[in-house]
Formats: sequence, structure tokens, C-alpha cells
Amino acid sequence: MQVAGHTAIVTGGASGLGWATAQRLHDAGANVALLDLPTSDGAAKAEKLGDRALFAPADVTDEEAVRAAIQATIDGFDQLHILVNCAGLDFPQRVVNREGEPANLDVFARVVTINLIGTFNVIRLAAAAMLGRDVDEGEDRGVIVNTASIAAFDGQIGQAAYSASKGGLVGMTLPIARDLAGQSIRVCTIAPGLMDTPLLAMLPEEKRQALAAGVPYPRRLGAPSEFADLVQAIITNQYLNGEVIRLDGSLRMAPR
Repeated sequence: MQVAGHTAIVTGGASGLGWATAQRLHDAGANVALLDLPTSDGAAKAEKLGDRALFAPADVTDEEAVRAAIQATIDGFDQLHILVNCAGLDFPQRVVNREGEPANLDVFARVVTINLIGTFNVIRLAAAAMLGRDVDEGEDRGVIVNTASIAAFDGQIGQAAYSASKGGLVGMTLPIARDLAGQSIRVCTIAPGLMDTPLLAMLPEEKRQALAAGVPYPRRLGAPSEFADLVQAIITNQYLNGEVIRLDGSLRMAPR
């Protein structure tokens, strides 16, 4: 599928990897809907993109809000062709802390609900919307790209919830790709490593440099634009389907 002339929804599109992806797809000629929380600066970001962009406020775990966001996208741009799921969060906590107190179960459930269940919620509703397109034989009806993390494979101390949620995304990639194959919808997942997002930008420079030094090659943090590069490559390469791709400079995370 070519990017130009098609319509994409990017969840978490107002910041970080989502914003970088939204900019890339828009620059490549796509119509882009930024699906992000109502409290985000998604409206300002959509206005910054200009024509062919809109803000679709929604919490990814809210079925009706996501339905409304998808409908607003279709109302604005006619059809839906691409979904990129970047929305997510992390609340690190040990299973038992140093004071001997067990982890907060509500925190664990919140991370899994947003990262895993929220992503699936958007996938199922977006895929249903994509089915409204008539396509020629051999043509993609839609492309879905999810965002996991190398924590799905190398989770660190305190990352039980985050790793479980991202591992769930990895685990459901192939079955969802198989499920939607008969509808000509492709599904892939990217597992980024240490990316230079606003979250890491909050760290002291010394800590940032220490993290970068742990990456084998290239010895630096990943750029959000490199994530967007890979999203675009997945969209345009029809033979990529059901795959999880690490984007990490060959980094394997240590326990802490």
C-alpha cells in the first residue's frame, strides 16, 4: 500500500513515537487523524500539520470514544486504510518493594488495560471500519502497525506489568494477522529499544549518555524518525505480515 492518498489513524499521535509517525505519514501524502486523550495537545498538533489532519480525542480503552474517533476520521477523509498504535504507558514497580509490601494490583491492571486491551480495542474497531473498502484482488484493504517494546523479551526489574502488556502485543500479532488475512488486512508489530522520546528527554544528560553507551551499534538512542521510517516501510512492503520487528541497535537489556 502506498501512503499518499490514504488515511491513517495514529493512536498516541500527539507525542513521542506517535507524533513522529503522524508527521512522516502526513509528509508522505496521507490524511492523518491523531487519536489521543482529550487532555492532550492533539488539537494543536493537528493544526500544526494543517490540511489533511484532524484530532480525534479518545481514550483507547473507551469503546464508544474510539468508535466516535474512527467515525470522525471516516467523515473527514472518507475511508480508513492505516492504523498505527502508539498509545501506551508504564508505571514501574517491583513485585514486592524494599519495605516488603506487595505491588499495587490496580497499577498492574491499568498498564495491561491501556497497553494491551486498549490496543486490541482500537484494532478490532478499526479493522471493522476497513472492511467497508472495495479492493482489487491482491490489493491491501488495510495495514495495522502496533508498538510493543524490547521489554517484551528483555524486561527489567520493575517492568512486570509493562513487559506483560508488551509481550501480549507480540503474542497476538500473528493470530490477528492470520485472522484478518482473508480480509486483505496486514498486521505487524514494532518492538523499539531505547528511543529518544520526551520521556527519556526528562532524564539528566549523564543518564541519557549512559543508556546510549549500552547500545551495541549505533551507540546512541534511537530517533523517533527511525521508528516512523519503519512504519512507512511496513505499510509499503506488502510481503511484511504477521511479523514482530525489533528496532534496537541489537540491544539486549540487562536486569536493571
